[in-house]
Amino acid sequence: MKKRKIVVIGVGAVGSTTAYTLLLRQRMDELVLIDVNRDKAEGDALDMNHGMPYLGRVKVWAGDYEDCKDADIIIITAGAAQKSGETRIDLLKRNVAIFEDIVDHVLKYNDHGILLIASNPVDIMSYFTYKRSKWPANRVIGSGTLLDSARFRYLIGEHLNIDPRSVHAHIIGEHGDSELPVWSLANIAGSELILDEETKQRIFENTRDAAYQIIEKKGATYYAIALALDRICAAILGDEGAVLNVSTLLEDYYGISDVYLGVPCIVDRQGVREVMHIDLNEEEQQLLHRSADKLKELIQSLKH
Repeated sequence: MKKRKIVVIGVGAVGSTTAYTLLLRQRMDELVLIDVNRDKAEGDALDMNHGMPYLGRVKVWAGDYEDCKDADIIIITAGAAQKSGETRIDLLKRNVAIFEDIVDHVLKYNDHGILLIASNPVDIMSYFTYKRSKWPANRVIGSGTLLDSARFRYLIGEHLNIDPRSVHAHIIGEHGDSELPVWSLANIAGSELILDEETKQRIFENTRDAAYQIIEKKGATYYAIALALDRICAAILGDEGAVLNVSTLLEDYYGISDVYLGVPCIVDRQGVREVMHIDLNEEEQQLLHRSADKLKELIQSLKH
């Protein structure tokens, strides 16, 4: 049986937490950690290896780009932090340059795996990774609005005192300020979700602003995104055909093309097997177009 191999590039808070989550869930046989700070990657690998008596045989090591060879999934969480006084566009330009270097190195050793992007702004970074790699779009995936949708379901479940796993609701669009809730399709086991407008607005705002709240309190978000990335990896490696709100290239999706956005997709061993066309009402379609236009403007600004 072929060994399952995952590479995590960037072992900051998100990368190291994701690696540990994947290890606990035993998603792979080999786990490689790559970081410009080699000591951090080696320290994380050593720390994880000391827990093997409780887990079983998983090979974990701090590697280099040549270790991307034969990897099934390459997760990129690396990126620059925003400097004081730095504009978002300047930060984006620095991160695009970092990604170009990472992707170029990965492509020297791997031409068949799946690139899973978690660095923010994830939709734009996924789009540039797709363009740079020239890989089929189904094999370049962003974490998208999977985490946002989980937050949304959790908050609805908390309000109704219902297990969030029984809540079916989507956040789509940008993973960021222009994301939108698909209230028209939200339901509990097929039953209509009845909430007043004030409650809906409060739940959505708390969903959209969750990252800001967490960052204000502890500096970064990493536990829930690690679980979201683990869920994507499980769907890929298990050839599940799971429906997940990942970021993917849209082509004539309600007239939207050539941009990465988070929408429900069928995810299996191919990566994104199919983009699902869900029935949005007119207001939701307008909001999705607004989200797409915002990202396209940012992408164009980076080209100048």
